[in-house]
Amino acid sequence: MTDLILHDIDPLLLDRIKRMAQARQWTLQEALMHLLEHGLFACEAEMAARFSDSDASALQAAISALEGIPSDPGFSLIGRMDRPGDVQTQTLESAGLTDVDRDLMAYAQKP
Repeated sequence: MTDLILHDIDPLLLDRIKRMAQARQWTLQEALMHLLEHGLFACEAEMAARFSDSDASALQAAISALEGIPSDPGFSLIGRMDRPGDVQTQTLESAGLTDVDRDLMAYAQKP
């Protein structure tokens, strides 16, 4: 195993590492290896979770295209919700609601 030497380490950081080693009953070397490994995993995961500029642009274009789909009584309503003002302007019959939907809406409107 390669030796690793840390020069000019902040005393507060060294104290935190020592406390971690003591709490886990590790040697200082074991604590450093564990912290380096887990810190590297965290940094790699953070980098992997980001979109490249071209991916972000493609995603935004796809979202914009989906938002432009006109409303119809079928698939274009999947995942959409009416805003409260829109619900008030529709009659229950024209909204295509079932009896269960009407009962739930009536129950929700009770004080």
